[in-house]
Amino acid sequence: MLDAQPTKAPPSLLYMVKQVELVVRSHLDELVKPSGITALQYTALTVLERHDGLSAAQLARDSFVTAQSIADLLRSLESRGLVRRERNPRNRRELLILLTDTAREVLARHAGPVRELEERMVRDLTAHQTEQLRQALSRAWHALS
Repeated sequence: MLDAQPTKAPPSLLYMVKQVELVVRSHLDELVKPSGITALQYTALTVLERHDGLSAAQLARDSFVTAQSIADLLRSLESRGLVRRERNPRNRRELLILLTDTAREVLARHAGPVRELEERMVRDLTAHQTEQLRQALSRAWHALS
């Protein structure tokens, strides 16, 4: 009689999410490299595209980087003319981060290839499954935030 092989536990969801994040970042880095930016810089620009005029702290939180990392990232983006800083009229001690027209051009140039990457990621899912994935990821994020 053959011994039954123990069934292996599936990989944890945390592991799987990290694997997806790593492969997405790798592809994004390749897509945006011709513009001289990284995937993390691109992510920060897309956050500003949705919510222009954030503080550095808000941008760090929404871009999933530390406050220390955002300082270096912003210096790099500012030196490339992709963002500018402006005093907050409601709080003169706070600087707001704003996209430049050059950044908007970079984002527009990459919108199609990034959309294609996302479509490739979910191509084996139905539209309903894709929406369920979006909702599940959103709920998971909120649960941990």
